[in-house]
Amino acid sequence: MKLLAIGAAALVSFAASSAAAQTQGPTNPGPAIPGVCVFFNQLLLAQSTVGQSVQTRMEQLALEVQGELQPYGTSIQSEIQRLQTGGAAVTDADRQAVQARIQEAQQLQETRENELRYTLSEQRRLISETVEPILVAVYQERGCGILLDRESVFILNPAMDVTETVIQRLNAQLPSLSFNRLPVPAQAAQ
Repeated sequence: MKLLAIGAAALVSFAASSAAAQTQGPTNPGPAIPGVCVFFNQLLLAQSTVGQSVQTRMEQLALEVQGELQPYGTSIQSEIQRLQTGGAAVTDADRQAVQARIQEAQQLQETRENELRYTLSEQRRLISETVEPILVAVYQERGCGILLDRESVFILNPAMDVTETVIQRLNAQLPSLSFNRLPVPAQAAQ
């Protein structure tokens, strides 16, 4: 069985390192272009207090799922070893029972992975709902005529980047989110 916690940690590390790498630029970035602003959502998710709290909680939930799935793996491994050493005494019913147990574990793992993905998407949706009016206010205050996604911009003058201001306001407005693993709604599961 896959180790969800390792995958979640790797994803979190990748997002944070990607965010850090994109914020570095040349010492002379050129002039700031009036009316052009840039926002980096990945950096917001990695550096805001709410983004970090969601990351931490998702890692905890992944570990809980791993703990839930571990007994299945141990039990199935024992059953397989028993079948391998059973020789002629092993029946088709024994093999089918192990196969059914494997399928049950795989189904549970898939369900839990879907729940974790859905839970993360819901938390990001809640963050986005809070960020949107903050971003609109900063856009208007800065006199932006266009707001570009930082992922679409290779190098920019830092004076054009509104991300830090948005992070500061988000930290004040939504410092964290408390949540548990969410079941996937029936229509989303299809």
